[in-house]
Amino acid sequence: MLSLPIGSGEQSRLSSHQLAEHIATKIAMNSPHVVVFGSLNADLVMSVPHLPQSGETLLAGSFTTVPGGKGANQAAALARLNVPTTLVGRVGDDDFGRMLQASLKHVGADTSGVAVDPDAPTGLASIAVATGGENHIIVVPGANNRLDASDIARLRSFLDGAAMLLLQLEVPLSAAIAAAQSACDLGVPVLLDPAPARALPPELYAAVDAISPNATEAEVLVGFAVTDSATAARAADVLLQRGVGLTLMTLGEQGVYCATAREAFFAPAFPIAGVDTVAAGDAFNGAYAAARFHGLDLQRAVTWGQAAGAIAASRPGSQSSLPTADELRSFLSDRGISFGVLAGIE
Repeated sequence: MLSLPIGSGEQSRLSSHQLAEHIATKIAMNSPHVVVFGSLNADLVMSVPHLPQSGETLLAGSFTTVPGGKGANQAAALARLNVPTTLVGRVGDDDFGRMLQASLKHVGADTSGVAVDPDAPTGLASIAVATGGENHIIVVPGANNRLDASDIARLRSFLDGAAMLLLQLEVPLSAAIAAAQSACDLGVPVLLDPAPARALPPELYAAVDAISPNATEAEVLVGFAVTDSATAARAADVLLQRGVGLTLMTLGEQGVYCATAREAFFAPAFPIAGVDTVAAGDAFNGAYAAARFHGLDLQRAVTWGQAAGAIAASRPGSQSSLPTADELRSFLSDRGISFGVLAGIE
């Protein structure tokens, strides 16, 4: 990992070191767990020779329906890495919703926070995956778009004693803000994956401890293109000045740029043959959070995230591409990297 100069961002609520200590304290409390607040979607996945141009009709090579949604994916990523995880969200009273809950239960995630909405369908995502792993995604939010104050009240009941809250933006922005503020009020660190990309209000930045945009999302947030470590450093400085304590900027095959007000480094990516990048970002966030939950420092947690993202991108599917602890351990071991976790997961 390459150490880089720090920008002028002000210190946020928690530094990276303070965040690690805070999570460790939470884990030492009774019933440690991580909470995810976000979307559940049925992914309708088509393999195509290339991504379509405007007006172009393509014949897909295959079609499959798999469980997805950024909230559900991140909950599954955590659960597959042996982290007690509860997902809070909504599905419709339909076969897709039942399939999504069953899939999460199968990997060990707690779905007692998922409400069944009788008046809206389960969210859907139409995903075209081209040779090489690039994708286009169109999301129909369905029940995800109906998250409201009742869901926030349910969320708060699960935040008691939680080590961390993971958020994404496939839900109403008002719900995401309320979720982050609830966690902040209860002293629970918040990791925000700002996808789909949109401009964010100051009150959300103020309630977030860490943010993990990819290059496209970072460009939307800061207003200029993020193409390399130099522009990532500029973007990270902007985000730090807005109040977040840690930026984890994923730059695809280049790597990850990480920055706090006290330190910054660039971690090169693991080279892989890309097959399907749909869940790579969710794998990164889930594995990063799992590493912090298990007591690892920032750089080791980023390594876990990168390894999990690489594994997910190298095989098809959303939740089915997410690595288990054994797969992550093997991937790192094959590259001469210690798994580096506390007793209990090994």
